[in-house]
Amino acid sequence: MPYVEMPSLQEFKSLRATRADACVSIYLPTTPAAQDSGVEATAFGNLAKQALAQLEAAGFDRRRLDLLAEQFDDLLADDNFWRFQNHSLAVLATPDNIRTFRLANRLQPLVEVADRFYMKPLLRAITFPHHAFVLAISENDVRLVEVLPDLPARLIQVPDLPKNAASAVGTSSLNNRTSLRRVMGAEGQKVRLAQYARKVDAAIRSVLSGKDVPLVLAARDPLAAIFRSVNSHPKLLPENLAATDDRSSEAAIADAARPLLDALYAREVAQIRDLFETRAGAGRTITDIADAARAATFGMIDTLIVDIDTVIHGTVDAETGAVTFSEEGPGTYGVIDETIGRALESGARVLAVRRDEVPGGGALAAILRYAG
Repeated sequence: MPYVEMPSLQEFKSLRATRADACVSIYLPTTPAAQDSGVEATAFGNLAKQALAQLEAAGFDRRRLDLLAEQFDDLLADDNFWRFQNHSLAVLATPDNIRTFRLANRLQPLVEVADRFYMKPLLRAITFPHHAFVLAISENDVRLVEVLPDLPARLIQVPDLPKNAASAVGTSSLNNRTSLRRVMGAEGQKVRLAQYARKVDAAIRSVLSGKDVPLVLAARDPLAAIFRSVNSHPKLLPENLAATDDRSSEAAIADAARPLLDALYAREVAQIRDLFETRAGAGRTITDIADAARAATFGMIDTLIVDIDTVIHGTVDAETGAVTFSEEGPGTYGVIDETIGRALESGARVLAVRRDEVPGGGALAAILRYAG
């Protein structure tokens, strides 16, 4: 099974706030295939050498440089680590510490050396976390499955969750679809299924209450339509997952749900693009990098959309947000990355997307809280 490790938003902010005499950020594509581990370790070693060479050329302290090299050597020597990868690897290192994240999305090879980490590639995993719950419900079975981005899917033990429709309504004749129709007819069937659906909704509410997480319904009509009529979770997706049944494993249910989550995120991006077009008429949008950095510094940004692959080097003034663009080097860092961090500090929503999804087709686009 591919390994996935991604930072929480709080970890992301903590890493972004890290400052050191040398912060090395390395990103490289990997594969879950164990036979490629040697190739990937070699690719990482070459990128690490590039980082060390940059620091040496800048006159970095030799003792500290050796400590950083030791961090890289220790990771390279960990054969077990390299055997278990996903589609990308992020390595964030200082002479004193090293962090790794194995990611499900595919990233381009990249090395950044500065006094802070380059975090934008990690933002994609936070933007689209693939965390959801799936309610798999039929007349004969009901399960709540949690879909996690970095762990196998798991069955949630829900207090007071009925085992099936018969147990929910206390009628032993509801053991199968045939007896249900024979005993009560179509209208009676709907009444009993509605009772069942309400009990299920009340039970899972104890788990889902207060969670801003999508709920996927794995069910078939008429029960799917009946449950939707009594559902109380505000983030129930509009599509039904009909590709699974009572015999499907939790892993199979999670795999079937992921395309629905992809569709959800695509809709969210489309909605933001529409909002951008609306706000543009009121003077509440920005596509210029320097303007966005200033707006982020003063807490003006409501939503920031950035191209995950674009890197623009320079510095951003701590007080004014003024940008100085310059060549890559240990004394510079990612200007867009710094803008992201400042926007997050003021409570903005930040999305890392592909270039063709950014409104205006540039490196970034921002929706402002008010006209500047």
